[in-house]
Amino acid sequence: MGYLKKFKSVLYTDDTPHKIASSFAFGVFWGFSPLLGLHTIMAFFTAWLFGLNRFIAVVGVYVTNPWTIIPAYTFCLWVGMKVTGVRHLFTGIDWDSITFVYLIHEMKHLLWPFIVGTTLVGVISAIISYFIIYHIAVRYQKKRARVGQCRIG
Repeated sequence: MGYLKKFKSVLYTDDTPHKIASSFAFGVFWGFSPLLGLHTIMAFFTAWLFGLNRFIAVVGVYVTNPWTIIPAYTFCLWVGMKVTGVRHLFTGIDWDSITFVYLIHEMKHLLWPFIVGTTLVGVISAIISYFIIYHIAVRYQKKRARVGQCRIG
């Protein structure tokens, strides 16, 4: 199923526009989460917890996907660095003795900016996506109601 079909299927539910938009927004928030590998589970659980549409929440997660996650996380790190005041990605790497442990040690100063950036971008993206999806859902449901009335009459 393509992304456009998944997105359209969001509008085919009988939920209210608020519930559709809230479900999608929670999914978008979790899609930007630094908890890589847990995005889908967290969106599903959050939707269940708040009585939202679990399918729509999972669709929202896939705003970030294997093709968009690297640029999205890079942008989130940049935002986090600006907000927290971190100025340097790397302080100076000894390329001759590089190991995984060495990289982790050299990058640990980026953990807080990454968490701040992903959270901030996730919240802003969720709010924006709520209003966009709400507006689309209202328009779609009005259109669907008009088509239904034409068929009945």
